[in-house]
Amino acid sequence: MALFRRKSSSSVVADPPPVGPDALLEDIGHLSRAWQADRDPQTARRLLRLRHLAGLKRLDAAEGVHDYPEPATGLPAGDPLPEFAPEDLTPELLRAGILRDGCVLVRGLVPRDEALEIAAGIDRAFAEREEGRPGDHYEEFEPEPPFVIAVRDWIRRGGGVLAIDSPQVATRMLETFDRIGLPQLVEGYLGEPGLLSLHKTTLRKADPSVGGAWHQDGAFMGDARTLNLWLSLSRCGDEAPGLDIVPRRLDEIVIEHEAMLDLELTRTRARAAAAACRVEILRPIFEPGDALFFDEMFLHQTASEPSMPNPRFAIESWFFSAHGFPHDYAPLAV
Repeated sequence: MALFRRKSSSSVVADPPPVGPDALLEDIGHLSRAWQADRDPQTARRLLRLRHLAGLKRLDAAEGVHDYPEPATGLPAGDPLPEFAPEDLTPELLRAGILRDGCVLVRGLVPRDEALEIAAGIDRAFAEREEGRPGDHYEEFEPEPPFVIAVRDWIRRGGGVLAIDSPQVATRMLETFDRIGLPQLVEGYLGEPGLLSLHKTTLRKADPSVGGAWHQDGAFMGDARTLNLWLSLSRCGDEAPGLDIVPRRLDEIVIEHEAMLDLELTRTRARAAAAACRVEILRPIFEPGDALFFDEMFLHQTASEPSMPNPRFAIESWFFSAHGFPHDYAPLAV
């Protein structure tokens, strides 16, 4: 996998010497501070490229399987799902909640005004994409070869923009993640630094007219080790599309990837899974900045009703371990 491409010229130009991961991370730190000072779009573009290169380095250096943390004991009961504050979060609590409830609901993970600011950036990204010209908030990213991104049309139909295609919003998102300590939390959970996927980190503006299908992401990820942060950036679940969830851990795939095309079949299997676990399907109400953590076995769908008056803004950010990273996804270091 080439991290650098040979320049086109009438004469042969040597490839630049390899850049180590420490040097890349140091450059990312310098550029991040520069971007925080002036929010320059070109700096955001350079940051995303460096994070992609650093992610490739981590894939190259991937080692063996790391253990998950021991789950916390004494996990509180919820009616119907326990709610946690950001200061409660530990890798051990995340593991305990996912193993019992399939997910961990966190209120106010990101301050409300910050969540609304990111939502406004997503709105601009959608507008620039519709205009059909690159801008500060929408510019399609080309990963290093041999990786390609062929999912943009599918993401668009589902009410999304790939985060990597919005330099300003992606950089703002990563700055927020760093400030709240998310990289350290993910590393503690996965046992190694997490890598985002360019293909699976999505900015959402979900229109009520766009429905969803019940699914588990493990049905099309393969044997991955992952943790997803689903971050709400607007009130949703009642006035805007939210999530329908089965609040219990499932240890097997109950809806295969191919079955997702049959919406009635997915509904039937979701209801059967909930009944087998003796739980009700839930539709939580989220406020801007609320979050849900879950992994690839979590059974859920977009909860959309045509009568809802507003779209829902949110971020889906899938973190993977380097050794469990899907082979056809491109990485981004955090």
